[in-house]
Amino acid sequence: MALNGPIVITGTTHGIGTVTARELARAGRPLVMLVRDMAAGAAVARAIVASVPGARVDVVGCDLASLASVRDAAAQVLDRCESIACLVNNAGIVSMRRAASADGFELVFATNHLGPFLLTAMLLPRMPSGSRVVNVASRIHRRASLDLGQVEDPESTPYRAQAAYAQSKLANVLHAFALARRVAARGISANCLHPGVIRSNLLPGWLRIVKPWISPGMFDVERGAQASLALALDPAMQPISGAYFDEHARPTAASALARSTALQEALWSASCRWVGLDDEKVIAPGEGSQAGTTIIG
Repeated sequence: MALNGPIVITGTTHGIGTVTARELARAGRPLVMLVRDMAAGAAVARAIVASVPGARVDVVGCDLASLASVRDAAAQVLDRCESIACLVNNAGIVSMRRAASADGFELVFATNHLGPFLLTAMLLPRMPSGSRVVNVASRIHRRASLDLGQVEDPESTPYRAQAAYAQSKLANVLHAFALARRVAARGISANCLHPGVIRSNLLPGWLRIVKPWISPGMFDVERGAQASLALALDPAMQPISGAYFDEHARPTAASALARSTALQEALWSASCRWVGLDDEKVIAPGEGSQAGTTIIG
């Protein structure tokens, strides 16, 4: 069942996010795009309206690396939207050097996990039964480890760009699985996906080095958006929750670490503390899933 509320999506000013936003509009869905660069976001909105006459596109400024900015953006969305049909947490960054967020966290973890975690929690009250949360993760999560103590003291270990990115993507998967349990009784689905290795100038330096060897298996941005679109739009996907999907929108096993309920819950509790939320007041784990909702993770 397609809900009437808009689809909220982050990271639409480049790459698969731009394509995802355009195709959601082409499917007739109103959009709220959360962007860090308002000028770039407005340009994307104009391009979508030009290619999809009648498209309804709203743009809200949001820097996911700043918890204050996320709170302000979420408040604007809540003020404008009576209900939200879907949240696509698409935005993500890679940083080749260690940097700190506005709140003192390692920048990649803050942008790729903490910002989306807070945004999701704040928008959940406007998400009715049948709505969806989609986290764009990556199969690189399989190479990740997660030390919660190191998150609180990021300079305790040497910085490695690939490890930082992999850790943030593992957090995206853990977040989706923990969220799925919490929203099951409300009939909301929460899933995550690997979009494929995308052929783009935005590839991080460590991946560009091996690009000549992996290019045959890479996707362009048009193809790379397809799994996100399937999870956001396909009616067959809504009853599935707590799943990790591959680049072909097929449910597949996440890493053993990502499937650890203990780690999912530990990250959830720590994330609530880090972003200033009361764990018990966000949403409690459901006693059971609503009829027709299958929890996989």
